Amino acid sequence: MYAVKELYYTLQGEGYHTGRPAVFLRFAGCNLWSGLERDRSTAICNFCDTDFVGVDGPGGGKFATAEQLAAEVVGAWDRSGTNREDRFTVLTGGEPLLQLDAPLIAALHEVGFEIAIETNGTITAPPELDWICVSPKAEAEFVQRSGNELKLIFPQEGIDPAEYTDLPFDHFFLQPMDGPDITRNTELVTAYCTAHSQWKVSLQTHKILGIP
Repeated sequence: MYAVKELYYTLQGEGYHTGRPAVFLRFAGCNLWSGLERDRSTAICNFCDTDFVGVDGPGGGKFATAEQLAAEVVGAWDRSGTNREDRFTVLTGGEPLLQLDAPLIAALHEVGFEIAIETNGTITAPPELDWICVSPKAEAEFVQRSGNELKLIFPQEGIDPAEYTDLPFDHFFLQPMDGPDITRNTELVTAYCTAHSQWKVSLQTHKILGIP
């Protein structure tokens, strides 16, 4: 059984694949925060800007089998009306690796999807994935220490980008922490990336564009 908060077609808003059409599959649940405001102050990750509680979002629900969920991903892509053949899905959360398993990966590949995942790095990612984006959080266990893309929310107390530069990732991104200090945080990200050429700026362009 897979618990999905929401499932929809959009453009990837962050990181390396910014602007690429994708079906977003947001799993319910996370291991760094309950998702409830009453628990935010004591959460390991207390700055999350995503609703991943329940299964009541657009396209959300409980899916009994991997094949059933893969069919929903196909449907979201097909309903978009796009004629692109490079099917792409982003598995996110919450923390998707709490639910993602080998049958779902196989089912999505079977229907022609390239599979990307956005994870907090506390759980080892299956090697069959096509793209692994890891976003470590301060005070959280850091297990998945390799992948295609490392994306740090910045600034975070307890996280220094310099400590990650030797890890085996293909791309390194800093993304301004959203919230009341977004303007200042964007300035800090810009200054850091200007001074450290290994790092690139990631912006939440979906918020700028007003899309999901």
